[in-house]
Amino acid sequence: MRLHQMAFVVLPLSLSASSGHAQTVEQFYSGKTIELIVGYPPGGSNDIYGRAVSRFLGKHLPGQPNIILRHMPGAGSIVAANHIYNVAPKDGAVLGLLAATNTIDEKLGAAGVKFETDKFTWVGRIASSVNVTGMWHTSKVKNIKDALAIESTLGATGTGSTVYVYPHVLNRVSGTKFKMVMGYGGSSEAMLAMERGEVDGHSTSLEAYKSSHPEWITQKRVNFIVQYGLKRHPDLPNVPTCVELARDEEEAMILKAVVNATEIGKSILSTPNVPIDRANALRTAFMTMVADAEFQSELDKMRVELTPMSGTELQALVEEVGRVPEALLEKIKAVYGKT
Repeated sequence: MRLHQMAFVVLPLSLSASSGHAQTVEQFYSGKTIELIVGYPPGGSNDIYGRAVSRFLGKHLPGQPNIILRHMPGAGSIVAANHIYNVAPKDGAVLGLLAATNTIDEKLGAAGVKFETDKFTWVGRIASSVNVTGMWHTSKVKNIKDALAIESTLGATGTGSTVYVYPHVLNRVSGTKFKMVMGYGGSSEAMLAMERGEVDGHSTSLEAYKSSHPEWITQKRVNFIVQYGLKRHPDLPNVPTCVELARDEEEAMILKAVVNATEIGKSILSTPNVPIDRANALRTAFMTMVADAEFQSELDKMRVELTPMSGTELQALVEEVGRVPEALLEKIKAVYGKT
């Protein structure tokens, strides 16, 4: 378990009066039920992280509110993002765990996006998230060189999800021949389809494979042929990143801009305009939670990673990821189109 010690800034709670609310943070959260909306169906790493946060975050918040998990899948979590941004009360009682690619989706003008990611209240990152394309051991595609020459099928969910976006962009930029088979309810269903032989493989987070089917890795029933990140994951030193497949600087810049989302990773956010004292309380509670030995043990048991980032740092990262030069943005649009 790697726990990064990150500096973070928390404004004093004495600013609560400036938020326009007479209640203290403790009074607001005491006896309250907070909703944590996960923009994906049950199963997979997003569900694992969401359940862990729902069990532990409340005890570190003033007033120790109860936190319930609500799944709101659709369009790669865009449905959930729109709900949190436009419908949910702006009082700190609704949290979310959404797709890390929402920032680039927004900048590209993706269909259905009705939010501005930098206006969410970012609470903290649980872990960065490296996606991988895994191929079943019986597939003719054994490595990335094969994927450039042989057509293979990948089980996929919504077009807004990283399980679709990353291999789709790699097709457009580097010439891989992945054929996306849509309609699976989540990574759990897609991985079952892979095992049954309905599809050759599936792209999802490395954590999803580790937590759901660790035996596939140890028994070499799945071959990881490419990872979507800026650098190789320590557990996959011999698997190339998608950026390494770039044939020139332009391709490298496009791929880097798309997979920057891996740094946003598995993050918790809230609505825009959360009163500043409650936003600070949420961020402080989050950093206390990720340092909690019980929380760390919970993630260890589920075989998922912990590489946290504070809310203030995460807010700055989201703004940075969204600052894509206009000329590059047009090039990304040309390969990102969801067809």
